[in-house]
Amino acid sequence: MEAELRNALVEDLDQLIRLHDRELDAETLAALRTAAFPGGLALSAADEAGETAYANMAAALRENPTLDELAADYAAIYLNNSFGASPYESVWLSDEHLACDRSMFELREIYAAAGWRVGDWRRRFDDHLVLQLQYLRRVLVSAAVDPEKLASFIDEHIGYWLPDWGQRVSSYCGTGFYAALAELTHVWLRRFRELLGEIHDLPLPSRERMGEKINRKLALDKAEIAPVRFMPGVQGPSW
Repeated sequence: MEAELRNALVEDLDQLIRLHDRELDAETLAALRTAAFPGGLALSAADEAGETAYANMAAALRENPTLDELAADYAAIYLNNSFGASPYESVWLSDEHLACDRSMFELREIYAAAGWRVGDWRRRFDDHLVLQLQYLRRVLVSAAVDPEKLASFIDEHIGYWLPDWGQRVSSYCGTGFYAALAELTHVWLRRFRELLGEIHDLPLPSRERMGEKINRKLALDKAEIAPVRFMPGVQGPSW
């Protein structure tokens, strides 16, 4: 992947990360409107769904919600989970919808292999949406980008559960901005994955295929950590 393209993608990610990372303030909101966001993103809309997502974000920025309304949505989505739209992958992939499940540990290992350790895990667990976006950014700015690993990361992690998260956010949030942000992030990430496929001959797998692969991994993990059961006559006296 050419350095110029990688730099442009990093700039896109910087903008998306900022919007998911913390509440909007008046300065950031004004800057988005001045820049006609998301029109300046390097990855433009490539299909009807993309055009809709970009248009919805532009329309949301023409609305005039108060900062308090935006802050309430931010808290409901990213802090207290009152919409049932957790930004943690584990919640979406585990059968019991638990935080700090397998995904958190798997992602921690992936980050460590890339020489990265997240900050205070008590503030954000490793499988948080923002941290996964930051990981993508970190990979893109590294000296050597492995496109196959990058594509697999998107397919098996953020790209798999993000559509469900975005749909939930869109259904419950009170401001058009956060509904549009969820939709835009999904569309941008999908276009990024398609671009990897086009450049490096890495076809995008179907959601069904990825679901089967992820479920096999989860089932294997459960088998590996299943408790050892006592069997009379095998592990000691049977009385």
